[in-house]
Amino acid sequence: MTADNRIPFNRPSLAGGELAHVEEAVLSGQLSGDGPMGARCEELLSEELAARVMLAPSATQALEMSALLLDIEPGAEVICPSFTHPSSINAFVVHGARPAFCDIRSDTLNLDERMIEERIGERTAAIVCTHYAGVACEMKELTAIAERRGVALVEDNAHGLFGSYRERPLGSFGRFAALSFHETKNVTSGEGGALVLNRSEDIARAQVIRHKGTNRTAFVRGEVGAYEWTDVGSSYLPSELQAAFLLGQLEQRDTLQARRRRIWDRYAEELAEWGGRHGVALPDVPEDRRHPAHLFHLRLPGRGERDALIDHLASFGILAVFHFQPLHSSPMGRRLDPGCPGLPVTEAAAAGLVRLPLFASLTEDEQSRVISAVMEFSP
Repeated sequence: MTADNRIPFNRPSLAGGELAHVEEAVLSGQLSGDGPMGARCEELLSEELAARVMLAPSATQALEMSALLLDIEPGAEVICPSFTHPSSINAFVVHGARPAFCDIRSDTLNLDERMIEERIGERTAAIVCTHYAGVACEMKELTAIAERRGVALVEDNAHGLFGSYRERPLGSFGRFAALSFHETKNVTSGEGGALVLNRSEDIARAQVIRHKGTNRTAFVRGEVGAYEWTDVGSSYLPSELQAAFLLGQLEQRDTLQARRRRIWDRYAEELAEWGGRHGVALPDVPEDRRHPAHLFHLRLPGRGERDALIDHLASFGILAVFHFQPLHSSPMGRRLDPGCPGLPVTEAAAAGLVRLPLFASLTEDEQSRVISAVMEFSP
């Protein structure tokens, strides 16, 4: 098997005007953040989500901005699923918070809303929910719990841009949400992210925080007479080069999404019978939500079968990968949440899950090879 014949898990590709926009940014003379390329990206994303969106260097840093906006202090507790990326909680831990890990649902692999109440305490400041694979969490219940208990709800929407819950876009439910434009995401700038603000009263302070704690935005607008340090903050602006590449992707979002959905739907249709015959679960998408075809996963009975499938696909030159390892049993998780109860659904999901190649430039022939190789495997 030559390198040219191998099928990667992910393959970044050009969608249209990315390089032209990058050249335009270079010729404009402004490469630092908050320029016209960034403004156009924010405009498109704000229209998509019906909320104020600010670009950030990564989803991690967008989550860190939310921690600053919530005034997270040492000793605060943040509830989040154990089956998520470390950034979901690390953004709060760096400000002194401690995690309170919860188990996930066995259907969508999202935070199990039925487990949250038992983990809420006097120090709980926020609930972070991750829309795994872009399939929405139970947002009706989560928003009700957050409102009833007086804690902030933050959406880790790294997987969920262009997804929806009851026809409302993911990222529009929590006080804040984070988006990711990492190279594995549906639209990309290599690295990149955005903070979604769903309350207008948070916007002015967010502008200060992302400009290193200064009132630069107000100064540029002529609203204040001096450019001063006024609050906590850091450097949360991506460059115009990142924004220019992202703009080219966002302009072609409908085309990219159509390609990904065709690939996702074909996996679901052609692997359904094989999965049922071998006890392998395919993604579960409830009828009241729409997913963005971010990833396609198979859930095998256990770690042995999972590893065997990954090795089997590798023998055909196909890279398939597992996903999140439980945070509650990681070295940091055990240290920061030593009283975490057992999380059996999380542990089973992490042990058995395999992700198949899914990217917009995956060809029909390549996908046929993946499907054929999967169907030759018997767990």
